[in-house]
Amino acid sequence: MKVKATAQQVRISANKVRQVLALIRGKSASEAMLILKYTPNKGARYTEKVLKSAVANAEHNFGLDMDKLVVKEAMADQASYMKRFRPVSQGRAHAFRHHTCHISVVVGEK
Repeated sequence: MKVKATAQQVRISANKVRQVLALIRGKSASEAMLILKYTPNKGARYTEKVLKSAVANAEHNFGLDMDKLVVKEAMADQASYMKRFRPVSQGRAHAFRHHTCHISVVVGEK
């Protein structure tokens, strides 16, 4: 059985989150929580929140035991950009984009 949790439109680029997700893929849920707790990245905070949600879904909705849960899949997909403009000289404007992503974590029993 696989249980999924997602966070959408998270205000960080997908590449930064993917670096953190590589650390927890295939690990047990409790070990992944410890890794994320002591990883000093902004992406680790968001991923930890999604992982806790997936574990809670597994325990509450399906009655699975947390000690047997493993991170089966973890992915970060690019979401839409927040387009913004900054004024520059001579009345012009330069566009820049704030990146967002969707974070998904799937847990299941061993």
